Amino acid sequence: MTDISESLQIKLQSMQERQLEVSNMLSDSSVISNNSRFQELSKEYARLNRVVSLYEDYCSNNDSLAEAKSLLEDGDEGLQDLATEEIAELTRDQGDVVMAIHTALIPEDPDDHRNIYLEIRAGTGGDEAALFAGDLYRMYAKFVENKNWSVEVVSLQDADHGGFKEVIVKVIGQDVYSQLKFESGGHRVQRVPDTESQGRVHTSACTVAVMPEVDEIANIEISPADLKVDTYRASGAGGQHVNTTDSAVRITHIPTGVVSECQDERSQHKNRAKAMSLLHAKILSKEREAQQKQQSQTRRSLVGSGDRSERIRTYNFPQGRITDHRINLTLYKLNEAMEGDLTEIISSLQQEHQADLLTQMNDEVEK
Repeated sequence: MTDISESLQIKLQSMQERQLEVSNMLSDSSVISNNSRFQELSKEYARLNRVVSLYEDYCSNNDSLAEAKSLLEDGDEGLQDLATEEIAELTRDQGDVVMAIHTALIPEDPDDHRNIYLEIRAGTGGDEAALFAGDLYRMYAKFVENKNWSVEVVSLQDADHGGFKEVIVKVIGQDVYSQLKFESGGHRVQRVPDTESQGRVHTSACTVAVMPEVDEIANIEISPADLKVDTYRASGAGGQHVNTTDSAVRITHIPTGVVSECQDERSQHKNRAKAMSLLHAKILSKEREAQQKQQSQTRRSLVGSGDRSERIRTYNFPQGRITDHRINLTLYKLNEAMEGDLTEIISSLQQEHQADLLTQMNDEVEK
């Protein structure tokens, strides 16, 4: 593919205009003095520049191709030979540029740069599943070591006869989630257990969940416009008034419905300050609960039930075969994979995912 559609050209020209606009904004003194705004625009400029530079290469190549084709129509035989060679070379280059443009337009996963929590849990298969959980953990640990990343154990439950019932670790490094995000799901092993006297192949399963590390929830910004403040007289036991002024304060955060109140102090100002502090804490707690609930739902959706039939990958030891069922990839490199060499599998999964995104993006551009 050496051409881009008219609709995509319109989108790229729009990005050119936006790049120029952002460039001008970055030289504005009011933007320069606003550090957060300057950083935000700098990131946008970098993203735009990557695509616009490729589009400029595409336009330049198109001009060169047009010149070469005009030479091809010239009567000079020597020039025609040179033009033919140049057209072939420029056509190859243009194909690479067009592919690079499409790839650069794929929206980035905002979690790709994050550290992860990796959870491995033994599924069906008893002791053999637990042993396989241990093998998977060592496989990932070696992959992490090869990447010069680091691992922190969060929790670990040993199994009675070796391996793990469950192990959760935090993996810290450069773009960890982008590399390991496709590992979530059921992993099935087929092999002869050490305890099997008749040499029969058994099938066991483990579940793996890969979750990006979430940001710490910062102190909540609360707009005064979102608050409903009521004052009333503080009362003591039995409902008797202990204050003749409206010093007690009740604050309602309208967007969330969270309410806090304070009547401990005689001063309305102090009660309001305490109520606001409590309101911040309550909203923060609610946000964290929602975050934890979402993480829990994410984990359940990632791992499935742990049944043998739910699998994304099979590790067949008798045949030395590893198969990823999502992309129909089979490699006879099981030993290498168990030693942490997952590069070919991960690259194949990333390429398939990128191809899916490209198809989706092209469909949207053409609409």
